[in-house]
Amino acid sequence: MKQLFMLGGTMGVGKTAVSRELQKRLPDCVMLDGDWCWDAVPFCVTEETRRMVLQNIVFLLRQFLACSAYQNIVFCWVMHEKAIGDRILEQLDTRECRVHRLSLVCTEEALRSRLLGDIADGRRQPDVLTRSIARLPLYRQMAIETLDTSALTPAQAAQAILEIAAESPR
Repeated sequence: MKQLFMLGGTMGVGKTAVSRELQKRLPDCVMLDGDWCWDAVPFCVTEETRRMVLQNIVFLLRQFLACSAYQNIVFCWVMHEKAIGDRILEQLDTRECRVHRLSLVCTEEALRSRLLGDIADGRRQPDVLTRSIARLPLYRQMAIETLDTSALTPAQAAQAILEIAAESPR
């Protein structure tokens, strides 16, 4: 049976790094970072671009689920509202798939430290700090499982996710 891992979390919490670790550990695995479906300059947020990115994500996830070469699909994206993940899942045929939804969270201090490092290295713009910290509480309020990555390396977080997935029913 296929598995779909859906990892949400605010910017800087470690979604991409943890997803890469999961991809290494899971057999026949493909990874999709939702940001890849909306990588534009200038980055423009409108109703049209929001619809477009969701259509892009759903299209790719459908293809991965239908492809016999992949048994594990790891998808990560900000998904700061439960409804975003729900909307994606509603459009996928997951009858023959175990879906694991988690929100990655961390303390504000850990998030600030990670983002300041990314900003100093030129990987992120300074405005990400206030936007990301403002979204952090939203993930703890969702009715899905959370994993606190504050003191975890990406490898440790990936291992914890695999343990959670092994314990979860279909």
